[in-house]
Amino acid sequence: MQWLEGIADRKDWTPKVRFGLTLSVDEALTNIVAYAFTPAAADGPSIEPAIDLVCADDGHEIKVVIADNGHAFDPTGLEIADAALTLDEAEVGGHGLRLMRHYLKSFHYQRDGAWNRLTLVLDNPPKM
Repeated sequence: MQWLEGIADRKDWTPKVRFGLTLSVDEALTNIVAYAFTPAAADGPSIEPAIDLVCADDGHEIKVVIADNGHAFDPTGLEIADAALTLDEAEVGGHGLRLMRHYLKSFHYQRDGAWNRLTLVLDNPPKM
């Protein structure tokens, strides 16, 4: 996350942009580390886990591409349960995608050979 914070500092992103993007990247990376590299079957091939990050800012949109060589998984198609109305109904977990959909303009998934590629897109409004 320090990598992304450094870019945010250099690009002078607004607090809202910085928060929304760092929260979304952190959520995506947390899920990749927790689930993408679970052990394969004993007779399956063993791979060295890898995650690549790329950030592009054209002044209008910021895109972060997160690529990993873990198990194929498309988070963009998951249904999100309604938010709990009370604390008694609230459950731990499962809120990351809701937050990502709130802060991001869009996010896209593709499987490219042995790699997952998740592209996070956020509007970068001009500073007033």
